[in-house]
Amino acid sequence: MDKGYRPFRELPTGAHILVGFSGGVDSTVTALLALRSGYSVTGVRMTLFEEDSSESAEKAQSAADKIGIRLITVPLASRFRERVLRPSWETFQAGFTPNPCALCNPRVKFGALLPLIEEYGCDAFATGHYAKVFTENGKTVLARGEFRPKDQSYFLFGLSQEQLGKVVFPLGAMSKDEVRAIAAEAGMPNAKAKESQDACFMPPNQTAAGFLKDFFHAHPKPGPFRCHPDGHILGHHDGIYNFTIGQRKGTGVAMGVPAWISKIDGQDCSVWITTDSDVLLANGLKTDAMHWVAEPQAEIFHAQVQIRYRSRPVESEIHLQNDGTAEIKFETPIRAVTPGQAAVLYDGDRLIGGGQIRQAIQ
Repeated sequence: MDKGYRPFRELPTGAHILVGFSGGVDSTVTALLALRSGYSVTGVRMTLFEEDSSESAEKAQSAADKIGIRLITVPLASRFRERVLRPSWETFQAGFTPNPCALCNPRVKFGALLPLIEEYGCDAFATGHYAKVFTENGKTVLARGEFRPKDQSYFLFGLSQEQLGKVVFPLGAMSKDEVRAIAAEAGMPNAKAKESQDACFMPPNQTAAGFLKDFFHAHPKPGPFRCHPDGHILGHHDGIYNFTIGQRKGTGVAMGVPAWISKIDGQDCSVWITTDSDVLLANGLKTDAMHWVAEPQAEIFHAQVQIRYRSRPVESEIHLQNDGTAEIKFETPIRAVTPGQAAVLYDGDRLIGGGQIRQAIQ
């Protein structure tokens, strides 16, 4: 644990903290740490669907009662549907692979809950994210969590300076084992709860794309599987939403040798398959409009670029474009650059900014 990290920044003792509270181990320990540091705490739980899960509600209320905090519930189903789920489904329909969590944080979780700190007389908003935030030279710095396997800064690149200035991340310098130990010592039944690896809206045994298709009662267009590079038809599929760049299994196309999806065409709904894995290598990428946490100081600069939550950052040269987008050139090629995902830029542990990937550069 980083002993120099101040998890509650400059908040004075007795300050009132609004804690994003699901009743899971991370949010529970976030609230416990705030209480033990001399702060008063109000928990806030958001509901993302019209029909709230009674099991989820009971879990959150039980955890809040156990540690002795007030819990309020905020209905955000309409906002979540229109600002996260619908654009995610539209991204799938276009042949890209969305990142719902990166949309949800600035638009819903922080976008809708942060304004409540004034309504409830609070001084800051805390969540259980494994990331760090601190002030330096009058600016708020967003940095990686100390515990690398759980670092969640990647999903927070869309937050503004104004939003980051009001948040604290008490778990930023902690490991998951340390968090579970605090929960266990406090007698919390969630201390050993299994951790979900999926987006929060995902039902068990269903993909995000499949869930969204059913949720919006969509009727995707079928299309052909085409062989790279000549384009001859290998078969047909029920919709491009089912596929992503680099995918190997689940196509139903038998090639006799390992094969991967190399391209998805949203215009004619074709899915291209290759048996040459080198086709998946990209030397760079182009983004849509970039969002900056720390304003870049030059039109061309170097940074480490991460193209997936679990991927290794790669040294890259960033070329800013006049329209606010960026062209990124990797020092070493990256496999399966996926349009729709986020390219997030770091300077060491510090997050600079990020943007949605528009296309790979071969």
